[in-house]
Amino acid sequence: MDETDTPRSAAAPRKRGDEAVAAAARAVTPVRALLNRVFPDHWSFLLGQIAVYSFVVLVVTGTFLALFFQPSMEEVVYDGSYTRLQGTTMSAAYASTLDLSFDVRGGLFLRQLHHWAAMLFLASIVLYLLRVFFTGAFRKPRRAQWVVSLLLFWTGLFTSYTGYMVLDDGLSASGMRILSAILMSVPVVGTWLATSVFGGEYPGEVIIGRLYLLHLLLPVLLVVLAGVLAALRFGQKPAQWRGPHRTSANVVGQRAFPQYVTKQVGLFMVVCAVLALLGGLFQINPIWLFGPSHAAVSAALSQPAWYVMFLDGAVRLMPPWEVTIPIGAGYVVPPLFWAAVVLPTILVVLPMAYPAIEARVRRDRREHHLLDRPRDAPSRTAAGVMALTFYLVLTLAGAGDAIALTFDISTNAVTWAGRIGLLLLPAVAYWVTDRICLGLQQHDRQVLAHGVETGIIRRMPDGAYTEIHQPLAPPDDQGRTELPYAGWAVPKKVNRLGALRPTGSGFFTPIERPATSRDLEPVPPTAVDPETAEGRR
Repeated sequence: MDETDTPRSAAAPRKRGDEAVAAAARAVTPVRALLNRVFPDHWSFLLGQIAVYSFVVLVVTGTFLALFFQPSMEEVVYDGSYTRLQGTTMSAAYASTLDLSFDVRGGLFLRQLHHWAAMLFLASIVLYLLRVFFTGAFRKPRRAQWVVSLLLFWTGLFTSYTGYMVLDDGLSASGMRILSAILMSVPVVGTWLATSVFGGEYPGEVIIGRLYLLHLLLPVLLVVLAGVLAALRFGQKPAQWRGPHRTSANVVGQRAFPQYVTKQVGLFMVVCAVLALLGGLFQINPIWLFGPSHAAVSAALSQPAWYVMFLDGAVRLMPPWEVTIPIGAGYVVPPLFWAAVVLPTILVVLPMAYPAIEARVRRDRREHHLLDRPRDAPSRTAAGVMALTFYLVLTLAGAGDAIALTFDISTNAVTWAGRIGLLLLPAVAYWVTDRICLGLQQHDRQVLAHGVETGIIRRMPDGAYTEIHQPLAPPDDQGRTELPYAGWAVPKKVNRLGALRPTGSGFFTPIERPATSRDLEPVPPTAVDPETAEGRR
């Protein structure tokens, strides 16, 4: 054996071992980075997690319900446990839902749990989108997250709508008829669209099966969108609220493991428990009271779900304006088209384009990792409140007949009140919100300039009385204690600065203790402790 062969053979295993260690290190590094990732600790960041956990409940309960539901419009004679409908002709879909509610053990509980989870899912997404909008979390580099979040909401809305329609009860029949009218209102191709969707004349025999198929496929799209959103979020550091020690270059909060993961497990349990209580104690969508669907029958005072009631309100408030397109013999565009097709299209496109519009108006091309308080962006906050007011007016208009019946007033008066309110209230809401935001900013600047009110009244030599203020900063060379406005919360009470002892904790409210002269001694500005966080990156 040549002498040079020995070191070569000894070096080969060592080289392979080094490569294995390097490969293991490369595999462990992403896991370590994920476990050490820091998440901001604030209650408003939990809204997205609530949506995820309610979606998990939706998938689990929906899988159980799918085992018993028959998506068929074939007519059958009901012979189940609900005696009031025995001998009634109805669709197999409605009959299977009744059997699921009364004859399957735990079926009614799981059906109501599924419905409550859908309500919570959409409500939490709406609140999450509002939080993102009012804090400016949609700005660069998170514009793609904003668009995907909006797609999640609209996909979830349509998924819930299809689930509501496939039951084929008297209430969903009204919604089915509205869907047919909306499709037929589309110019030129409306009749073809309605015939294609329903498989012939309304109501046809295939619409329930098609909607049920969509109801099974759309959750897959929701999972894909949620995965894309998670990948986008983990691809960049989280946005956080402004405050001491928080900059665009760091993240202050809790590490993913074990603190953040432990809290998320607890939140998941709480969400499941709350949904279980709602599903077991509070009745929702009692389809046996609505009866089976009939093409020629509409339920009195029927109201859609809260998340689509704005569309019903827009249809009711739309004036009877028709537009004739001069093509051939002429195509008439009914008022329903503007309220039920054009308006939803605007509501889908405009929020997606808003980040680019705001960036262009402000000429802002910077990356933003610190969130804004709503008062620090008055125009954006006012625009958001204006949009919410617009939505609430339409939602109330969707219940116009119920309002008129409850308060014994004219339905026509309710309609005209809604039309006037739709024109005036959003503008008023914009102006009032803008002035409130500017006033809150001015109040913060006054505290920064003059200090916090202590409640201590001192009599001056000339007999006048004045209140002592606790400055928030030591005086400079010229004796001024004013701090620059930094865009984060300003303490407004002395006990926020540590000048007073903390109150004793009672069962519901703090137990107020009488303050002593020692408690009222002003604390020098240098004694104020800065805010700290549990983790920092």
